[in-house]
Amino acid sequence: MLRRARAATLLLLALPGSTYLYQGEELGLHEVADIPAAERQDPAFFRNPGVDMGRDGCRVPLPWSREGSSFGFGAGAPHLPQPAWFAECSVEVQDDDPASVLSLYRRALALRHELQSNAELEWLETGHPHVLAFRRPNGWMSVTNFGEEPVDLPPGEVLLTSAPLADGHLVRGSTAWLR
Repeated sequence: MLRRARAATLLLLALPGSTYLYQGEELGLHEVADIPAAERQDPAFFRNPGVDMGRDGCRVPLPWSREGSSFGFGAGAPHLPQPAWFAECSVEVQDDDPASVLSLYRRALALRHELQSNAELEWLETGHPHVLAFRRPNGWMSVTNFGEEPVDLPPGEVLLTSAPLADGHLVRGSTAWLR
C-alpha cells in the first residue's frame, strides 16, 4: 500500500496546478481507525453514533520523536491517542533516511519548485496499456507503471523515483520523473 501511495504522490505532484497535502501524508501515516469511542472528540461522531466515525482518525497529532507521552508533539499527553506504530513513522526516524517517505516528499517538493513551468502537459504514448506518461514544459516527464511487470523507461536522466529501479526498469506500482 505504501508503494502505491508513494507512486501516487509523485504522479500528483507532477501534474500542473495546485496540490494539497494533508497532515501526516509526508510521513506515510494513514488514518487511525481504532480510536476508542471514549477518546473521540469530533462532534460528528457523537451526532451520528455507529454511522459516522468522525474526523478524529486524521487529526491524531504527528509523531516528531520515537519516545515521549506524545511522541514529541508536546510536553503532555496528546489530545487524541497515538498508536504505538507512530514511533517508527516519526520525523526523528525518517529525517536522515534517504529512503523514507519524508525524504521522498522533501525531494519531490524541491524538484517540483525547480521544475515549475506553464500549467501544460503532453500525453505520451508508451506502448504499454498500464503505463501513464506525460511531458511537462522544461523538458521533464513523469512515468507511472500501474501494471504488474517492470517496464523500460524512456531515455533521459532519472530525477526521482517512488521506488528503486530494477535493472533500470520502472517496477510495478511506481512513478519516475525524468529529464
